[in-house]
Amino acid sequence: MLYLISVIDVRTNSGTPDEMSAIDTFNDKLRAEEYWVFAGGIDSPSTATLIDNRKDAGLVREEPLFSAEENFVGFWIVNVPNRQIALDLAIEGSKACNRRVELRPFL
Repeated sequence: MLYLISVIDVRTNSGTPDEMSAIDTFNDKLRAEEYWVFAGGIDSPSTATLIDNRKDAGLVREEPLFSAEENFVGFWIVNVPNRQIALDLAIEGSKACNRRVELRPFL
């Protein structure tokens, strides 16, 4: 089962050296346990482009979908046997990055 663990923060690229080291250790664990699919940080919402081409509307706006203080700043995609393992990993990931995270299954 694939899950998305999204990292939530008020700033992007804000990890301290200790947090980055803990994230690297967590990433190594994901790889060793063969749960790793992909992970990465994402730039701030101010760099977002919103596109709507339904019915050939051709709308392109240099803005994020949502205006909020907190936003997604990174993510992990994990492939695990069940939701409990995904939840346990999300709890570990939150501790490693020292941020709140959101866990969602892929459809």
